[in-house]
Amino acid sequence: MKVVKFGGSSLASGEQVEKVFQIVLSDPTRKVVVVSAPGKRYSDDVKVTDLLIDLALHHLNGKNADHLFVAVLERYKSIAKELHLTNEIISKIESDLQTLLHGDKSKPDRYIDAIKASGEDNNAKLIAAYFQHQGVDAQYINPKDAGLFVSDEPGNARVLQESYEQLYKLRELDGIVIFPGFFGYTKQGDVLTFSRSGSDITGSILANGLKADLYENFTDVDAVYSVNPTIVADPKEIRELTYREMRELSYAGFSVFHDEALIPAFRAGIPVNIKNTNNPTAPGTRVVNHRENSNGPVIGIASDKGFCSIYISKYLMNREIGFGRRLLQILEEYGMSYEHIPSGIDDITLILRQNQMDAATEREILARITEELHVDEVRIEHNLSLIMIVGEGMRHNVGTTARASKALADAGVNIEMINQGSSEVSMMFGIKEIDEKRAVQAIYNEFFIPVRV
Repeated sequence: MKVVKFGGSSLASGEQVEKVFQIVLSDPTRKVVVVSAPGKRYSDDVKVTDLLIDLALHHLNGKNADHLFVAVLERYKSIAKELHLTNEIISKIESDLQTLLHGDKSKPDRYIDAIKASGEDNNAKLIAAYFQHQGVDAQYINPKDAGLFVSDEPGNARVLQESYEQLYKLRELDGIVIFPGFFGYTKQGDVLTFSRSGSDITGSILANGLKADLYENFTDVDAVYSVNPTIVADPKEIRELTYREMRELSYAGFSVFHDEALIPAFRAGIPVNIKNTNNPTAPGTRVVNHRENSNGPVIGIASDKGFCSIYISKYLMNREIGFGRRLLQILEEYGMSYEHIPSGIDDITLILRQNQMDAATEREILARITEELHVDEVRIEHNLSLIMIVGEGMRHNVGTTARASKALADAGVNIEMINQGSSEVSMMFGIKEIDEKRAVQAIYNEFFIPVRV
Protein backbone atom coordinates (compact mmCIF):
# COMPACT_ATOMS: atom_id res chain seq x y z
CA MET A 1 0.00 0.00 0.00
CA LYS A 2 1.19 3.49 -0.85
CA VAL A 3 0.49 6.87 0.67
CA VAL A 4 0.78 9.56 -2.00
CA LYS A 5 1.04 13.31 -1.41
CA PHE A 6 0.56 16.06 -3.98
CA GLY A 7 1.97 19.55 -3.50
CA GLY A 8 0.33 22.88 -4.25
CA SER A 9 1.69 23.21 -7.78
CA SER A 10 0.22 19.77 -8.56
CA LEU A 11 -3.25 21.00 -7.53
CA ALA A 12 -3.19 24.61 -8.73
CA SER A 13 -5.68 24.16 -11.60
CA GLY A 14 -8.27 21.78 -12.98
CA GLU A 15 -5.77 20.56 -15.57
CA GLN A 16 -3.32 19.65 -12.79
CA VAL A 17 -6.03 17.91 -10.76
CA GLU A 18 -6.86 15.78 -13.79
CA LYS A 19 -3.21 14.68 -13.90
CA VAL A 20 -3.40 13.79 -10.22
CA PHE A 21 -6.55 11.77 -10.86
CA GLN A 22 -4.85 9.75 -13.61
CA ILE A 23 -1.75 9.16 -11.48
CA VAL A 24 -3.77 7.86 -8.53
CA LEU A 25 -5.93 5.57 -10.68
CA SER A 26 -2.91 4.19 -12.58
CA ASP A 27 -1.78 2.30 -9.46
CA PRO A 28 -4.37 0.47 -7.31
CA THR A 29 -1.98 0.44 -4.35
CA ARG A 30 -2.31 4.24 -4.04
CA LYS A 31 -4.83 4.05 -1.24
CA VAL A 32 -4.41 7.35 0.63
CA VAL A 33 -4.00 10.71 -1.11
CA VAL A 34 -2.74 13.71 0.90
CA VAL A 35 -3.40 17.10 -0.67
CA SER A 36 -2.02 20.60 -0.25
CA ALA A 37 -3.87 23.86 -0.83
CA PRO A 38 -3.84 25.15 -4.42
CA GLY A 39 -0.43 26.60 -5.21
CA LYS A 40 0.83 28.95 -7.90
CA ARG A 41 -0.44 28.54 -11.46
CA TYR A 42 2.31 30.79 -12.81
CA SER A 43 5.34 32.59 -11.39
CA ASP A 44 3.53 35.78 -10.30
CA ASP A 45 0.49 33.96 -8.91
CA VAL A 46 -0.34 33.90 -5.20
CA LYS A 47 -0.71 30.67 -3.23
CA VAL A 48 -4.09 30.13 -1.58
CA THR A 49 -2.37 29.72 1.78
CA ASP A 50 -0.86 33.21 1.46
CA LEU A 51 -4.26 34.64 0.55
CA LEU A 52 -5.80 32.97 3.60
CA ILE A 53 -3.14 34.33 5.97
CA ASP A 54 -3.76 37.84 4.59
CA LEU A 55 -7.50 37.29 4.91
CA ALA A 56 -7.20 36.24 8.55
CA LEU A 57 -4.97 39.22 9.41
CA HIS A 58 -7.43 41.65 7.80
CA HIS A 59 -10.28 40.24 9.89
CA LEU A 60 -8.21 40.38 13.07
CA ASN A 61 -7.33 44.01 12.40
CA GLY A 62 -10.89 45.00 11.54
CA LYS A 63 -10.04 45.78 7.89
CA ASN A 64 -12.30 45.16 4.94
CA ALA A 65 -11.32 41.79 3.47
CA ASP A 66 -14.02 41.23 0.85
CA HIS A 67 -11.49 41.28 -2.00
CA LEU A 68 -9.40 38.57 -0.34
CA PHE A 69 -12.43 36.41 0.38
CA VAL A 70 -13.45 36.67 -3.28
CA ALA A 71 -9.89 35.87 -4.41
CA VAL A 72 -9.77 32.68 -2.31
CA LEU A 73 -13.21 31.54 -3.44
CA GLU A 74 -12.42 32.28 -7.09
CA ARG A 75 -9.45 29.90 -6.95
CA TYR A 76 -11.72 27.02 -5.96
CA LYS A 77 -14.41 28.12 -8.41
CA SER A 78 -11.89 28.14 -11.24
CA ILE A 79 -10.74 24.60 -10.45
CA ALA A 80 -14.31 23.33 -10.04
CA LYS A 81 -15.35 24.91 -13.34
CA GLU A 82 -12.46 23.28 -15.21
CA LEU A 83 -13.47 19.94 -13.71
CA HIS A 84 -17.16 20.43 -14.59
CA LEU A 85 -18.29 20.14 -10.97
CA THR A 86 -21.60 21.54 -9.78
CA ASN A 87 -21.79 24.62 -7.57
CA GLU A 88 -22.63 22.45 -4.57
CA ILE A 89 -19.00 21.97 -3.53
CA ILE A 90 -18.28 25.72 -3.88
CA SER A 91 -21.29 26.56 -1.71
CA LYS A 92 -19.91 24.15 0.90
CA ILE A 93 -16.44 25.74 0.77
CA GLU A 94 -17.92 29.26 0.98
CA SER A 95 -20.05 28.34 3.98
CA ASP A 96 -17.12 26.67 5.80
CA LEU A 97 -14.84 29.65 5.24
CA GLN A 98 -17.48 32.15 6.39
CA THR A 99 -17.97 30.15 9.59
CA LEU A 100 -14.24 30.22 10.30
CA LEU A 101 -13.92 33.95 9.61
CA HIS A 102 -16.68 34.70 12.11
CA GLY A 103 -15.13 32.43 14.73
CA ASP A 104 -13.44 33.27 18.02
CA LYS A 105 -10.77 35.96 17.56
CA SER A 106 -9.69 36.13 21.20
CA LYS A 107 -6.70 33.88 20.46
CA PRO A 108 -5.26 35.27 17.21
CA ASP A 109 -2.69 32.51 16.62
CA ARG A 110 -5.39 29.83 16.77
CA TYR A 111 -7.72 31.89 14.61
CA ILE A 112 -5.03 32.24 11.93
CA ASP A 113 -4.18 28.53 12.10
CA ALA A 114 -7.81 27.51 11.56
CA ILE A 115 -8.13 29.75 8.51
CA LYS A 116 -4.73 28.70 7.10
CA ALA A 117 -5.70 25.04 7.43
CA SER A 118 -8.90 25.61 5.46
CA GLY A 119 -6.81 25.82 2.28
CA GLU A 120 -5.92 22.14 2.47
CA ASP A 121 -9.20 21.11 4.06
CA ASN A 122 -11.41 22.65 1.37
CA ASN A 123 -9.15 21.42 -1.40
CA ALA A 124 -9.43 17.87 -0.08
CA LYS A 125 -13.22 18.19 -0.20
CA LEU A 126 -13.05 19.48 -3.77
CA ILE A 127 -10.68 16.70 -4.90
CA ALA A 128 -12.89 14.05 -3.29
CA ALA A 129 -15.91 15.55 -5.06
CA TYR A 130 -14.10 15.29 -8.39
CA PHE A 131 -13.11 11.65 -7.84
CA GLN A 132 -16.74 10.85 -6.97
CA HIS A 133 -17.96 12.83 -10.01
CA GLN A 134 -15.74 10.56 -12.12
CA GLY A 135 -17.42 7.49 -10.62
CA VAL A 136 -14.52 6.53 -8.35
CA ASP A 137 -15.09 5.23 -4.83
CA ALA A 138 -13.36 7.99 -2.85
CA GLN A 139 -14.07 9.94 0.32
CA TYR A 140 -12.79 12.99 2.16
CA ILE A 141 -11.58 12.22 5.69
CA ASN A 142 -11.19 14.91 8.32
CA PRO A 143 -8.00 14.62 10.44
CA LYS A 144 -10.05 14.77 13.65
CA ASP A 145 -12.20 11.83 12.58
CA ALA A 146 -9.04 9.93 11.61
CA GLY A 147 -7.44 10.57 15.01
CA LEU A 148 -4.61 12.88 13.92
CA PHE A 149 -3.97 14.71 17.19
CA VAL A 150 -1.21 17.25 17.71
CA SER A 151 0.54 19.21 20.45
CA ASP A 152 -0.84 22.57 21.55
CA GLU A 153 1.65 24.68 19.58
CA PRO A 154 -0.01 26.97 17.03
CA GLY A 155 1.93 27.15 13.78
CA ASN A 156 4.39 24.51 14.92
CA ALA A 157 2.26 21.57 16.04
CA ARG A 158 3.80 18.13 16.54
CA VAL A 159 2.00 14.85 16.08
CA LEU A 160 1.09 12.99 19.27
CA GLN A 161 2.39 9.44 19.40
CA GLU A 162 -1.08 7.98 20.00
CA SER A 163 -2.19 9.24 16.58
CA TYR A 164 -0.31 6.52 14.73
CA GLU A 165 -2.46 3.75 16.18
CA GLN A 166 -5.63 5.67 15.32
CA LEU A 167 -4.52 6.36 11.76
CA TYR A 168 -3.90 2.67 11.09
CA LYS A 169 -7.68 2.20 11.07
CA LEU A 170 -7.84 4.08 7.75
CA ARG A 171 -6.66 0.84 6.14
CA GLU A 172 -10.10 -0.62 6.85
CA LEU A 173 -11.91 1.93 4.67
CA ASP A 174 -13.05 1.04 1.18
CA GLY A 175 -12.00 3.04 -1.83
CA ILE A 176 -9.56 5.96 -1.94
CA VAL A 177 -9.06 8.26 1.05
CA ILE A 178 -8.56 11.97 0.31
CA PHE A 179 -6.84 13.54 3.31
CA PRO A 180 -5.97 17.24 3.86
CA GLY A 181 -2.37 17.99 4.74
CA PHE A 182 -0.82 20.64 7.00
CA PHE A 183 -2.91 20.36 10.16
CA GLY A 184 -4.29 18.25 12.97
CA TYR A 185 -6.44 18.72 16.06
CA THR A 186 -5.56 19.26 19.70
CA LYS A 187 -7.30 17.18 22.32
CA GLN A 188 -9.39 20.29 23.06
CA GLY A 189 -10.62 20.34 19.46
CA ASP A 190 -8.58 23.26 18.11
CA VAL A 191 -7.25 23.14 14.54
CA LEU A 192 -3.49 23.73 14.59
CA THR A 193 -1.04 23.65 11.71
CA PHE A 194 2.38 22.13 11.33
CA SER A 195 5.17 24.48 10.32
CA ARG A 196 5.11 25.77 6.73
CA SER A 197 5.23 23.08 4.03
CA GLY A 198 3.50 20.90 6.59
CA SER A 199 1.58 18.80 4.06
CA ASP A 200 4.81 16.85 3.57
CA ILE A 201 4.72 16.17 7.31
CA THR A 202 1.13 14.92 7.11
CA GLY A 203 2.05 12.52 4.32
CA SER A 204 4.97 11.19 6.31
CA ILE A 205 2.79 10.76 9.42
CA LEU A 206 0.16 8.84 7.47
CA ALA A 207 2.78 6.61 5.85
CA ASN A 208 4.01 5.74 9.34
CA GLY A 209 0.55 5.25 10.87
CA LEU A 210 -0.73 3.14 7.98
CA LYS A 211 2.50 1.12 7.82
CA ALA A 212 2.69 1.90 4.11
CA ASP A 213 5.16 0.14 1.82
CA LEU A 214 6.07 3.43 0.14
CA TYR A 215 5.44 7.15 0.60
CA GLU A 216 5.24 8.89 -2.80
CA ASN A 217 5.67 12.65 -2.76
CA PHE A 218 4.67 14.31 -6.04
CA THR A 219 6.01 17.76 -6.79
CA ASP A 220 7.01 19.72 -9.92
CA VAL A 221 10.54 18.39 -10.50
CA ASP A 222 11.73 15.09 -11.97
CA ALA A 223 14.10 14.40 -9.10
CA VAL A 224 16.17 15.91 -6.33
CA TYR A 225 19.17 17.58 -7.89
CA SER A 226 22.70 17.44 -6.56
CA VAL A 227 22.73 21.24 -6.38
CA ASN A 228 20.32 24.17 -6.81
CA PRO A 229 19.57 24.38 -10.57
CA THR A 230 19.26 28.16 -10.34
CA ILE A 231 22.96 28.25 -9.43
CA VAL A 232 24.35 25.44 -11.59
CA ALA A 233 22.94 24.77 -15.04
CA ASP A 234 21.66 21.24 -15.76
CA PRO A 235 22.86 19.66 -12.49
CA LYS A 236 23.10 15.93 -11.94
CA GLU A 237 19.96 14.21 -10.63
CA ILE A 238 20.16 12.14 -7.46
CA ARG A 239 18.56 8.73 -7.91
CA GLU A 240 18.91 7.56 -4.31
CA LEU A 241 19.99 9.13 -1.04
CA THR A 242 19.60 8.35 2.64
CA TYR A 243 17.30 10.03 5.13
CA ARG A 244 20.31 11.47 6.88
CA GLU A 245 21.63 13.00 3.66
CA MET A 246 18.21 14.43 2.84
CA ARG A 247 17.88 15.91 6.32
CA GLU A 248 21.27 17.62 6.03
CA LEU A 249 20.47 18.98 2.57
CA SER A 250 16.98 20.17 3.59
CA TYR A 251 18.36 21.98 6.60
CA ALA A 252 20.95 23.76 4.48
CA GLY A 253 18.56 25.19 1.94
CA PHE A 254 17.22 22.39 -0.27
CA SER A 255 13.60 23.35 -0.94
CA VAL A 256 12.27 19.95 -2.03
CA PHE A 257 11.41 18.90 1.52
CA HIS A 258 10.70 20.63 4.78
CA ASP A 259 13.58 19.51 7.02
CA GLU A 260 11.25 17.79 9.53
CA ALA A 261 8.96 16.20 6.98
CA LEU A 262 10.63 12.83 6.67
CA ILE A 263 11.10 12.02 10.35
CA PRO A 264 7.90 9.93 10.81
CA ALA A 265 8.63 7.90 7.65
CA PHE A 266 12.28 7.53 8.67
CA ARG A 267 11.34 6.15 12.10
CA ALA A 268 9.12 3.55 10.47
CA GLY A 269 11.77 2.65 7.87
CA ILE A 270 9.44 3.56 4.98
CA PRO A 271 11.17 4.59 1.73
CA VAL A 272 10.09 7.83 0.07
CA ASN A 273 9.89 8.34 -3.69
CA ILE A 274 9.94 11.96 -4.91
CA LYS A 275 8.26 12.18 -8.33
CA ASN A 276 6.99 14.73 -10.83
CA THR A 277 3.24 15.19 -11.35
CA ASN A 278 3.97 16.53 -14.84
CA ASN A 279 6.22 13.59 -15.74
CA PRO A 280 5.02 10.67 -13.59
CA THR A 281 6.91 8.00 -15.54
CA ALA A 282 10.29 9.49 -14.53
CA PRO A 283 11.87 7.34 -11.79
CA GLY A 284 12.37 10.28 -9.44
CA THR A 285 14.51 10.14 -6.32
CA ARG A 286 14.24 7.52 -3.60
CA VAL A 287 15.03 8.36 0.02
CA VAL A 288 16.02 5.25 1.99
CA ASN A 289 17.59 4.21 5.28
CA HIS A 290 20.68 2.75 3.65
CA ARG A 291 22.21 2.85 0.18
CA GLU A 292 25.31 1.66 -1.60
CA ASN A 293 27.96 4.40 -1.66
CA SER A 294 28.99 3.97 -5.26
CA ASN A 295 28.83 7.57 -6.45
CA GLY A 296 31.84 9.13 -4.74
CA PRO A 297 32.06 11.03 -1.46
CA VAL A 298 29.53 13.82 -2.17
CA ILE A 299 25.85 13.27 -3.03
CA GLY A 300 24.71 16.90 -2.91
CA ILE A 301 25.60 20.51 -2.21
CA ALA A 302 23.28 22.99 -0.51
CA SER A 303 23.66 26.61 0.46
CA ASP A 304 21.73 29.18 2.46
CA LYS A 305 22.31 32.82 3.28
CA GLY A 306 21.34 35.16 6.11
CA PHE A 307 23.75 34.00 8.81
CA CYS A 308 26.10 35.79 11.15
CA SER A 309 28.91 34.62 13.43
CA ILE A 310 29.79 35.73 16.94
CA TYR A 311 33.48 35.10 17.56
CA ILE A 312 34.60 34.94 21.22
CA SER A 313 38.17 34.63 22.43
CA LYS A 314 39.35 34.08 26.00
CA TYR A 315 42.70 32.76 27.19
CA LEU A 316 42.34 29.34 28.93
CA MET A 317 38.69 29.11 27.95
CA ASN A 318 39.01 25.33 27.74
CA ARG A 319 39.74 25.13 31.49
CA GLU A 320 36.78 27.29 32.55
CA ILE A 321 33.98 25.04 33.74
CA GLY A 322 30.53 26.22 32.68
CA PHE A 323 31.69 28.76 30.08
CA GLY A 324 29.70 27.21 27.24
CA ARG A 325 26.58 26.84 29.37
CA ARG A 326 26.66 30.48 30.44
CA LEU A 327 27.26 31.63 26.87
CA LEU A 328 24.29 29.69 25.53
CA GLN A 329 22.18 30.85 28.48
CA ILE A 330 22.54 34.42 27.20
CA LEU A 331 21.19 33.37 23.80
CA GLU A 332 18.37 31.42 25.43
CA GLU A 333 17.24 34.45 27.42
CA TYR A 334 16.75 36.28 24.12
CA GLY A 335 14.88 33.34 22.62
CA MET A 336 17.61 32.64 20.10
CA SER A 337 18.91 29.38 18.66
CA TYR A 338 22.28 28.62 17.11
CA GLU A 339 23.19 26.56 14.06
CA HIS A 340 26.84 25.58 14.61
CA ILE A 341 29.52 26.05 17.27
CA PRO A 342 33.06 25.56 15.88
CA SER A 343 35.54 25.92 18.75
CA GLY A 344 39.22 25.84 19.73
CA ILE A 345 40.99 25.80 23.07
CA ASP A 346 40.83 29.57 23.53
CA ASP A 347 38.02 30.59 21.19
CA ILE A 348 34.52 29.68 20.11
CA THR A 349 32.25 30.82 17.30
CA LEU A 350 28.46 30.83 17.34
CA ILE A 351 26.75 30.62 13.95
CA LEU A 352 23.16 31.82 13.98
CA ARG A 353 20.52 33.26 11.67
CA GLN A 354 20.93 37.01 11.82
CA ASN A 355 17.22 37.77 11.47
CA GLN A 356 16.80 36.66 15.09
CA MET A 357 18.14 39.96 16.38
CA ASP A 358 17.96 43.63 15.54
CA ALA A 359 20.80 46.11 16.06
CA ALA A 360 19.78 46.93 19.64
CA THR A 361 19.56 43.26 20.66
CA GLU A 362 22.91 42.60 19.02
CA ARG A 363 24.58 45.35 21.08
CA GLU A 364 23.02 43.99 24.28
CA ILE A 365 24.20 40.45 23.61
CA LEU A 366 27.76 41.49 22.79
CA ALA A 367 27.87 43.67 25.92
CA ARG A 368 26.60 40.84 28.13
CA ILE A 369 29.13 38.38 26.69
CA THR A 370 31.91 40.88 27.41
CA GLU A 371 30.79 41.79 30.91
CA GLU A 372 29.45 38.47 32.23
CA LEU A 373 32.01 36.11 30.69
CA HIS A 374 35.02 38.49 30.93
CA VAL A 375 36.22 37.58 27.44
CA ASP A 376 39.31 39.00 25.78
CA GLU A 377 37.56 39.65 22.47
CA VAL A 378 34.07 39.40 20.99
CA ARG A 379 33.07 40.41 17.49
CA ILE A 380 30.26 39.75 15.06
CA GLU A 381 30.45 39.05 11.33
CA HIS A 382 27.32 39.64 9.24
CA ASN A 383 26.01 38.46 5.87
CA LEU A 384 27.46 34.98 5.78
CA SER A 385 26.35 32.04 3.67
CA LEU A 386 26.71 28.43 4.72
CA ILE A 387 27.59 25.84 2.11
CA MET A 388 26.93 22.24 3.07
CA ILE A 389 28.47 19.34 1.19
CA VAL A 390 26.74 16.09 2.06
CA GLY A 391 27.41 12.42 1.43
CA GLU A 392 27.53 9.15 3.34
CA GLY A 393 30.64 8.31 1.32
CA MET A 394 32.62 11.11 2.98
CA ARG A 395 33.28 8.82 5.95
CA HIS A 396 35.19 6.40 3.75
CA ASN A 397 37.07 8.82 1.50
CA VAL A 398 40.32 10.59 2.32
CA GLY A 399 40.89 14.15 1.16
CA THR A 400 37.32 15.43 0.75
CA THR A 401 38.03 18.54 2.83
CA ALA A 402 41.22 19.23 0.93
CA ARG A 403 39.47 18.94 -2.44
CA ALA A 404 36.66 21.29 -1.39
CA SER A 405 39.06 23.82 0.16
CA LYS A 406 41.28 23.82 -2.93
CA ALA A 407 38.25 24.32 -5.20
CA LEU A 408 37.23 27.37 -3.17
CA ALA A 409 40.77 28.73 -3.11
CA ASP A 410 41.10 28.33 -6.88
CA ALA A 411 37.81 30.24 -7.27
CA GLY A 412 39.12 33.07 -5.09
CA VAL A 413 36.66 32.40 -2.27
CA ASN A 414 37.87 33.01 1.28
CA ILE A 415 36.70 30.47 3.87
CA GLU A 416 35.52 32.14 7.09
CA MET A 417 35.04 28.84 8.94
CA ILE A 418 34.82 25.07 8.50
CA ASN A 419 32.77 22.66 10.59
CA GLN A 420 32.36 18.93 10.05
CA GLY A 421 29.39 17.17 11.60
CA SER A 422 30.18 14.40 14.08
CA SER A 423 28.33 11.94 11.84
CA GLU A 424 30.91 12.67 9.09
CA VAL A 425 28.04 12.85 6.60
CA SER A 426 28.27 16.61 6.11
CA MET A 427 30.79 19.42 6.05
CA MET A 428 29.97 23.11 6.39
CA PHE A 429 31.88 26.04 4.94
CA GLY A 430 31.09 29.59 6.03
CA ILE A 431 31.76 32.24 3.41
CA LYS A 432 30.65 35.77 2.53
CA GLU A 433 27.18 35.94 0.94
CA ILE A 434 28.60 37.73 -2.08
CA ASP A 435 30.71 34.64 -2.91
CA GLU A 436 27.93 32.05 -2.53
CA LYS A 437 27.13 31.26 -6.16
CA ARG A 438 30.77 31.22 -7.21
CA ALA A 439 31.62 28.90 -4.31
CA VAL A 440 28.79 26.45 -5.02
CA GLN A 441 29.74 26.27 -8.69
CA ALA A 442 33.40 25.62 -7.80
CA ILE A 443 32.57 22.77 -5.40
CA TYR A 444 30.11 21.25 -7.88
CA ASN A 445 32.75 21.29 -10.61
CA GLU A 446 35.22 19.58 -8.27
CA PHE A 447 32.98 16.67 -7.28
CA PHE A 448 30.58 16.23 -10.19
CA ILE A 449 32.35 17.27 -13.42
CA PRO A 450 34.68 14.53 -14.71
CA VAL A 451 38.27 15.56 -15.26
CA ARG A 452 39.21 15.46 -18.93
CA VAL A 453 42.64 14.03 -19.58
